[in-house]
Parts: sequence; C-alpha cells; structure tokens
Amino acid sequence: MLQGSDRSGMCDRPIGVFDSGIGGLTVAQEITRLLPNEQIVYFGDTARVPYGTKSRESVIRFSKDNMNVLLKYGVKVVVIACNTSTSWALGVIRKEYAVPVIGVIEPGSRRAVEVTQSGRIGVIATQSTVASGKYAGTIQRMLPRARVVSRPCPLFVPLVEEGWIDGKVTESVAEEYLAPVRRERVDTLILGCTHYPLLKPVIQKVMGKGVTLVDSATETAREVKALLESKGLSRKSTRPPRHEFLVSDEPEHFRILAKRFLGHDLVSVRRVDHV
Repeated sequence: MLQGSDRSGMCDRPIGVFDSGIGGLTVAQEITRLLPNEQIVYFGDTARVPYGTKSRESVIRFSKDNMNVLLKYGVKVVVIACNTSTSWALGVIRKEYAVPVIGVIEPGSRRAVEVTQSGRIGVIATQSTVASGKYAGTIQRMLPRARVVSRPCPLFVPLVEEGWIDGKVTESVAEEYLAPVRRERVDTLILGCTHYPLLKPVIQKVMGKGVTLVDSATETAREVKALLESKGLSRKSTRPPRHEFLVSDEPEHFRILAKRFLGHDLVSVRRVDHV
C-alpha cells in the first residue's frame, strides 16, 4: 500500500495511451476534456499501422511493445485506444503487466446496452475487430437478448486520414457499408474504430436520426476517470499538465493528421523506438 509521498508521486504520474497510429487521439482528447488536470503520454505505432489487417499474434506482439514504451515514462494506467489491440491483446496484457489497463470495447458496449430500446445493436469496425467477435460477445454477456449486427468498414480509415470526412464519395461509401446494418433495424450503432467519430455526421445521416451513435472514446474516458477515483490516483499537482506525443515513424506526417483530428497543432511530436 502506497503512503505519503509515494502515493503523491504515483498520482502525479501520467496516463499512458497507445494506438496503432493516429485514431487514438480521439480517446486522448476525451480524456483531457474530462480530466483536464491529468497528463498524457500518447504513443502511436505509426511504423506498423494499420493493425486491422494483421494477425492476432502480430497484434499481441505489437501491443506488448507499445506497453513497454509507455512504461518507460512511468505511467500509472494504460489505455489501449486501438479497438483491434483491445480485441486481441487486452486479456494477455492484463495478465502480464501490473499497471491497470483499460480497453475501448467494454465501455462502448456498456453504453450501447444502456441506450438501446430494441436490443438491436450495430457495430462497425475494422475487419480484425469484427472477426474477433469481442463486441458481440461483450454485448451479449451484458444483454443476452441483444441481436448484434457487425460490419467491417475498411475504407473509413483512409478516408478520414485523407481528410475526406464528408462529401459525395464518403457518403457513397457509407451508404454501401451501412445498408445491411440499416436493414436490420438497429436502434444503436457502436463506432468501433477510433477514426470513425470523425465521420459521425455522415454516419448519422445514412443511419437516420432514430439511431443512437455510441462513441467508445467518450465512454472510455469516463472509465478512466472512475478508475483513478476508485484507486485514489487522480493527479494532485496544480502545475499545468504537460502532454507528450510519441510515434514510431515520421513525426511530421503524424502532426499533420493530428491537426485534422484535434483541430489544433500539437506542440511536440517525437519519434521513439520500441527497444
């Protein structure tokens, strides 16, 4: 049990967030919005993105590498902001590392179960996340009567990274992907990839006003807040938080994309190696 200055020192450590690349910034942004006094160390594995087409074994190995990067910065909790990493690696990571670890699937699933009226819940995600069945399994564990309709939407990620978050091309792609989900008359749709919140207006337009969109980033931030409060780990320092952004490849490209995601420039992005 930590006491005195040891406890204070632990509280003032940063929150670690990792993703396969840029998308996890939507999670980091929600954490900073909900917990403005907390510091974040964000690591984007841009050298090996995307994870959505990789094997389970590769995703687990990459996720361990990312954990090891963040642990060098003394993080007090780690958020796996990548849905694919959460799908394949969360259980392994929790067994092998002592630091508390939060994924994005359970928070989003819980919120979907809370808001659905019909029990018909849609999930859109990468091919790997859909193939894992983690969203469907988690939802049905929480709500056995639920009917879950899952659909991979692989073109959404490159559209977002190109800045094509609206317009005829994006809407046409969304219509194609979402038509089968809409036919199942879902009343709730989980955006199961951290890129997808940037497409909310288009997705909402295609699905219709009667469908509630669930953004896992918002729900994950709430879970981080609850965890810190329950463990007494909320930051005590009154000094302004200083966030760090790390990548495994070219920082400038990440900085350009980050501005599209966040609407502002990042002060500093540094390249680091996994080893």
